[in-house]
Amino acid sequence: MRPGHAKDHPATAPPGAAGPVGPLPHGAVADDGEGHRVRETVPLPAGPAEVRHIDADVPGAVGRVLGQVLAERLRRAVLTDPLFGGELAERVAHFTLQGGKRTRARLLWWACRSCAGRDAASAGAALRIGAALELLQTCALVHDDVMDRAVLRRGRPSLHTDLAHRYADRVGPERAGRFGQSAAVLAGDLALAWADDLMAETPLAPGTGEVVRRLWSDMRTEMVAGQYLDVQGQVAAEARSLPRVLRAACLKSALYSVERPLALGAAVAGADRVTLRRLGDAGRCVGMAFQLRDDLDDVFGDPRVTGGVCGDDIREGKPTYLVAVARARAEGAGDGAALAVLDRWLGDPALTERGLEEVRDVLVATGARATVEAEVDRLAERGLRHFDGAVLDPEGAGPLRDLLLATAGARPETGAAVPRAGAEGDR
Repeated sequence: MRPGHAKDHPATAPPGAAGPVGPLPHGAVADDGEGHRVRETVPLPAGPAEVRHIDADVPGAVGRVLGQVLAERLRRAVLTDPLFGGELAERVAHFTLQGGKRTRARLLWWACRSCAGRDAASAGAALRIGAALELLQTCALVHDDVMDRAVLRRGRPSLHTDLAHRYADRVGPERAGRFGQSAAVLAGDLALAWADDLMAETPLAPGTGEVVRRLWSDMRTEMVAGQYLDVQGQVAAEARSLPRVLRAACLKSALYSVERPLALGAAVAGADRVTLRRLGDAGRCVGMAFQLRDDLDDVFGDPRVTGGVCGDDIREGKPTYLVAVARARAEGAGDGAALAVLDRWLGDPALTERGLEEVRDVLVATGARATVEAEVDRLAERGLRHFDGAVLDPEGAGPLRDLLLATAGARPETGAAVPRAGAEGDR
């Protein structure tokens, strides 16, 4: 599985300053390993003006929170053990800070803003939970790369590949490879622990805290469930059915990547149940479109844009919706030649460029590519209709709507075909 869209694209800009901030009044208190109590200082907007300043650069604001949180975590990791801190914890921090577009954190932020979250407490909690989502994404991506045996992530060596290269000269490539995979599993675990720590340390009102932490708990379980269905689908023939493929896509992407971040942001702002439901419906549709576009990009995308290697899903034999549609179409048409191509190359780690081209030809000839592209557009339009049915604060609704459309990866005309709620100035 690739929880991030197209191997999680590189960020368009590095994290930057988020404007005037002050210390979080109830930040985490921890022992520094020498008997001293220390308090994390994490940026918190001082009021509505600073909140609007963050609107202009949400990834930068989340990056600043991550920078301060991870600096403290690294300091404590080095105190635990310098080797562990320098080789593993530092890589986790670097991977997270050099993250992709921070789409989940942005969805969370704009959902909060769309639900009138402009006070310091709501905005500060949204930034912290957005940072926690980035750490959870690090866990998912690092573990995903191990399971997929992916050598690249965001255009750079994946974490397990990087660690293996560090020791290859000492113990040889085979032992170094096993070490890299084992260490990457631990790195993902560390990112998950840090994400949960940050989530638990975020100050929330009692009623809000219960809702937010339940959503967080459900999201983590759904993420693992989706990952398991993805892996199990590579060894079980029944997993190739369209219903099973769609269920896995819902868990591994629709919920984790879009619906839950939206729900977390809305809950932080104290949204009512109707708004939560409508945003959830919108998020599920957009999240499904997000995953289907990711499936298309894996086969037909430009590696210079995706940051990964084309055809990884084919090499792993993953039961994607794109492949499931092609297989169903070929079976229905009695197209033995197309089925033979799919059977020959799906799950073959030695997939050649010529083999990938043969698979592409089948995906086009059976109509699978066109079908999935149309489904992406349909889901995006349906998601926007759900979104437009919610009563939202115009200050946040326009940017969130645009972000949802971009996340879906639909064609530009899709958004134009859906009637907008509110005036153009709501953007």
